[in-house]
Amino acid sequence: MVQRVAVIGAGPSGLTSIKACLDEGLKPSCFESSHDIGGLWRYKEQPEPGRANIYQSVIINSSKEMMSFSDFPPPAELPNNMHHSEVLLYLRLYAQAFKLLQHIHFQTSVVSVSQSPDFAVTGQWEVQTETREGQKKTHVFDAVMVCTGHFTQPHLPLRDFPGIENFEGRYFHSWEYRNAEGLQGKRVVVIGIGNSGGDIAVDISRVAEKVYLSTRSGAWVVSRVGLGGLPVDLVGTSRMDMMIGRLFPSWINSMLEKNLNQSFNHRLYGLRPKHGFFAQIPVVNDDLPARIISGRVQIKSNVKEFRGSSVVFFDGSIIDKVDVVMFATGYNYSFPFLPSALQAKCGYRLHLYKHVFPPGLIQPTLAVVGFIHGLGAINPLAEMQARWATRVFKGLTTLPSEETMREEIEKDTATMHQRFSCSERNPLQVDYIPYLDSVAEQVGVRPNVLWLLLRDPRLALEVLLGPCTPYQYRLTGPGQWAGARQAILTQWERVFLPFRTRVEPEPEISKPSSKLGIIMAFSGAALLCGFFYNKQQLKIC
Repeated sequence: MVQRVAVIGAGPSGLTSIKACLDEGLKPSCFESSHDIGGLWRYKEQPEPGRANIYQSVIINSSKEMMSFSDFPPPAELPNNMHHSEVLLYLRLYAQAFKLLQHIHFQTSVVSVSQSPDFAVTGQWEVQTETREGQKKTHVFDAVMVCTGHFTQPHLPLRDFPGIENFEGRYFHSWEYRNAEGLQGKRVVVIGIGNSGGDIAVDISRVAEKVYLSTRSGAWVVSRVGLGGLPVDLVGTSRMDMMIGRLFPSWINSMLEKNLNQSFNHRLYGLRPKHGFFAQIPVVNDDLPARIISGRVQIKSNVKEFRGSSVVFFDGSIIDKVDVVMFATGYNYSFPFLPSALQAKCGYRLHLYKHVFPPGLIQPTLAVVGFIHGLGAINPLAEMQARWATRVFKGLTTLPSEETMREEIEKDTATMHQRFSCSERNPLQVDYIPYLDSVAEQVGVRPNVLWLLLRDPRLALEVLLGPCTPYQYRLTGPGQWAGARQAILTQWERVFLPFRTRVEPEPEISKPSSKLGIIMAFSGAALLCGFFYNKQQLKIC
């Protein structure tokens, strides 16, 4: 019987895995190589090898309601799109509220994870750890949850750039970037237009002489600010939106791209990609178009080669006297402590059932949590994976046969490669709500909208037409939370509160009070036609 669970990593995925263990009556022991929680969201003054790092100006792309854990709404006073320090604050509050810290062994790295000699019978694992002082110890656990993420090993493809070895300036990976200090008056080339590349190009452009942002394929660029000034991920992210998107995928994609080009023409700005909007995670950046129109950032094609201090691009253009080159070229993922058999791939992704369970284990007592990518926040995805994993460990939920799991992995991979632009750097991507629902169904917590319509119409309409916030997965079933309904019905109040920093008299309007005014994006109507369907009048003040 599973009791003791090793959790590797104390970032967001590790913290929610600890809590999932406690919720199921298991005994978690978390091993964190650093001195603190937070993982990616703990800013470090100096880069720490083997750990994720962020730069000083990072703002989270997802709004607080969409990135929250399902039974822990964020404080209303926090801004909707939080600075990394506020994300870390939220994680600290979460850890304190559920007493997670006492289960974490800090400054303790996991060296290896291997099956015990009697694994076929017990399903146990031998986990070797090493403290900062070099003390090694082997523990035996009934199950293991791997929560180490995939932003720890910078990918620096120098072989793809002839002449870089003789480049007269300085070059480094974006993993090392903290702020623009030392780049004043410099000519800087940033290679790669993912979210980090876009952010860093904008950041540097405020002090540099000129920034050139090199992209091989372009990107769709989205602002965090959506219709009416609301967080963009609260609009067009309802269950109704998902259903209409499935019925009319080409039309939705076309209309969305048309709307994005009305904000600024991606072709004119040199950004238009070959792929459709939903084929790859967009660049979320509020300032990039403004930096391009002011000439502070110039979009360039892919780099062909380096010649001394000059950079030659594939379109034939040359930039001379370049001082610094920043490679925002993504990350390699690896789990060096796991047996090689558990790191097998299917396409670019790990060979995992629903991106969580290796299908070949006789006993399903190892799960990978948080190694997932979708058009939405990772916290709810990781939390749902952890809830599922712990129930599988306890035998409350069973997995299909190995053959069935392997077939589903192959089918899922083929579909994923057909729909999304997957690569070594972007190994997997999932449809956000459908993936959450598919795992929630395994747990027994998928919302039943028809049942809600009969029992609680007001709540049902918010679940169907409002943003698909994580609280929906605490309404029923295992782990049901009594505060879930209230969290859903008050989510707009938490969205509006941070805006109320200036009190201004307004004409008298009927006040929503207990009947919360619900802004409900009726599918593409909100996203494509530019209006909201309001259940009742809403006073934003």
